[in-house]
Amino acid sequence: MPIHVEIVTQERKVFEEREADMVIVPGSEGEMGVLPHHAPVLTTMGYGELIVRKGNKEERFVIYGGVVDIRPDKVVALAYLAESSFALDEEKIEAARARAAKMMAEGVPEAENRSAALELRRAELALKIKNKLKSRSGSILRIVSQDDSE
Repeated sequence: MPIHVEIVTQERKVFEEREADMVIVPGSEGEMGVLPHHAPVLTTMGYGELIVRKGNKEERFVIYGGVVDIRPDKVVALAYLAESSFALDEEKIEAARARAAKMMAEGVPEAENRSAALELRRAELALKIKNKLKSRSGSILRIVSQDDSE
């Protein structure tokens, strides 16, 4: 029995696959591998990469927190933010990182400082995942654009 996978944010459905073999979820306490017939679980997701495997192909998504509902035949990830790992733009990531670091260094008010720290954390995660994908460039992966997932 395959796994039906959905990745959803408040704004839209980011991804859906009805025939996945395995899902790796970035749980708040570490990664969790999900196979068909998994016991039901409702848990939080941390910042990390959600991976959907089907045969020898992988779909990868940067997840910025949320919750995941795991059932024996279905995984629904409701993320605060989610984007395809393959669609990450290194220049935009670096610009966001520099902007956040500058705000934190300037001693802005506490609320803005927390916002900058969050933006910095997101940018660093995206950059880490982008670099990991670069190092795996020899792997057989299908690149999914944002348009493909809608």
